This record gives sequence, structure tokens and C-alpha cells, in this order.
Amino acid sequence: MKNYVPNALTLLNLFCGCIAVIFATHNHFIAAAAFVFGGVFFDFFDGFAARKLKVSSELGLQLDSLADMVTSGVVPGIVMFKLLGLSIGRSELAVDDGSWNAFFSGDAIMPSFLPVIGFFITLSSAYRLAKFNLDEEQQDYFKGLPTPANTLLIISLPLIMELQHNDIMNAIIMNQGFLIALTITSSFLLNAPIILFALKFKTWDFKPNAIRYIFLIISVLLLVFLQFAAIPLIILVYVAMSMLDIVIKGEY
Repeated sequence: MKNYVPNALTLLNLFCGCIAVIFATHNHFIAAAAFVFGGVFFDFFDGFAARKLKVSSELGLQLDSLADMVTSGVVPGIVMFKLLGLSIGRSELAVDDGSWNAFFSGDAIMPSFLPVIGFFITLSSAYRLAKFNLDEEQQDYFKGLPTPANTLLIISLPLIMELQHNDIMNAIIMNQGFLIALTITSSFLLNAPIILFALKFKTWDFKPNAIRYIFLIISVLLLVFLQFAAIPLIILVYVAMSMLDIVIKGEY
């Protein structure tokens, strides 16, 4: 039975992603985020379980990426699509008055074409996951930002708006230029040729895991003081610490 445990956890990740899609499409971002967090949790522990039970398989690798494509690919694309739509006062792709001519007219489509840019995140996530499956080197590190980390970054935006009620942060998040820049940056980081450390502990000793422990401590402190606004900063710290670690070790 232990052979099925990791795959069952992966399927729970996929299940959470499917539910998150439903909530995100209806602008229920808090509920969507809750299921995304659940999906990320299962995504972390399916690999952990496979290593501990020594039942890693090619099937598990493929299934993991398929599940991530929904939870960490489709969901953040939908969330960004919705945020961009809200930033221009429109949350849908086009206004349908029942007429095909109206649907295909420039006035119906062009004013709300901007939100579609959000799906660049989904396309970049798919490309990254496909590359990851073919790369046998990414065992102790990642090349580019992992899709779950990118998803947490994107899903944090509506949480900041809905739960922290900070006018300055809300104004920044609802700025079209900011959202477009974040979409481009996010899509780039997913496939960027940068080495990022993985949060995989082979031992609990401090010395070989110093960067991981320091990162976790900083992350907890940021979350305590800044709540959901800490998540974008945590991602920034993660990238910065990874690049600093490469410089210190002299590995390029």
C-alpha cells in the first residue's frame, strides 16, 4: 500500500487545485487561496513521502507536474486575469449581449483584452514544468522559481487586499502597470537560468542547512509582522539569498 501513498497525496493536490479554480473564477479569492495552500501542502509532502518510503517513480514525477499545472499554473493565471480585469473595472473577457457581431466587434473585446495577459503565467508555468520533468539535475536545487512559490506570490495579492485593508497596498496592487510588470517578472522568473536552493533537509544539522534555517526564520518573522504582505517579500528574500549563496560558494 505504501506505493500508493505519494500518488494519493499528489491527487489531493490536484483536487485542491480544481476546487481553487472554481472559487477563483467566481472571485472568491480567500477560499481559492485556502485550497491553494492545501495543494501546496500536499505537493510538498508527496515528494517527502516518496523519499521516506523509497517509492519514487516516473509515474509519480509525471503525475506531480500534472497536478501542479492546475494548482500552480491555471489558478495563478486566473487570479491575475481577475485582478487585471478588476483594475480596469471589468472582470470578464467581453460583454455578451447575445449578438455574435457585438462579440467580435472591437468595442466588445478590446477594452477587456488586457486581463488575458495574466495567462502568460499559466503558459510559463507549463513550460517550466515540462522542462523540470526532463531535467535530471534538479534534485537539491531549482532552476528558476518553483511554480508553488510563484503561485503563493500571486495568490497573496487578493489576500492582502481583502484581509489587510491597507489603502496604499491596495492602490499598488490595483495599478495596471504594477500587475503587468509582476506578470512579466513572474513569467521570467519561472524559467530564468538562476539556481535557487530547495527546502529539502537530508539531515537536521545546522551547518549543511544554514541557508534553509535562516530563510525559514526570516520568513516566520516577516509573516508575524506583515501577515500576507510578507509573502512577496519572502519570495524576494528567497531569490536574493539563493543568488548570494551561489556567489559565496563560487558556483555559477
